[in-house]
Amino acid sequence: MRTTVYIGTSLDGFIAEKNRTIDWLTEFESAEIGDSYKEFIRTIDAIVIGRRTFETVIAFPSWPYTTKVFLLSKTIKQVPDALREKVTLLSMEPKEILRYLSSQGYSHIYVDGGNVIQGFLREDCIDELIITRVPLMLGSGVPLFGVLDRELRFQHITTTAYSNGLVKSRYERIR
Repeated sequence: MRTTVYIGTSLDGFIAEKNRTIDWLTEFESAEIGDSYKEFIRTIDAIVIGRRTFETVIAFPSWPYTTKVFLLSKTIKQVPDALREKVTLLSMEPKEILRYLSSQGYSHIYVDGGNVIQGFLREDCIDELIITRVPLMLGSGVPLFGVLDRELRFQHITTTAYSNGLVKSRYERIR
């Protein structure tokens, strides 16, 4: 089982504004960035997101994922009828989720959402970080990273600079 975070962040480390909006990211959308995301999505076979990310995504004009989504929530009891074939609701800890998904035949998981990413990092369940830095500072908001009780080391693999100012770096966990 391989787990990857693929996310955009402000220069000061925030993935959303205080009110959880991500509108600031849209001004940096481009064909280059879209192609990079599509290339990544072809490598994964499931997506794990949390409640807040789910609430953001269902407000989009259309459901953005073609890959199976696993929603981690202790408060949502049921997904909307229109998404029942696309979203499975789970209430498990990261290691338990990975054992379950592995037993279901999944092998490469995209982990998304601030709290979910932080939880997976706390349990040392992230193999790869792909972080795209956006050339602006929000000053406050939802941080990408939280407090860890131990050091986690990652090795830099590659960095790509895009024409619109975004910088994407890929890191792999050193075990």
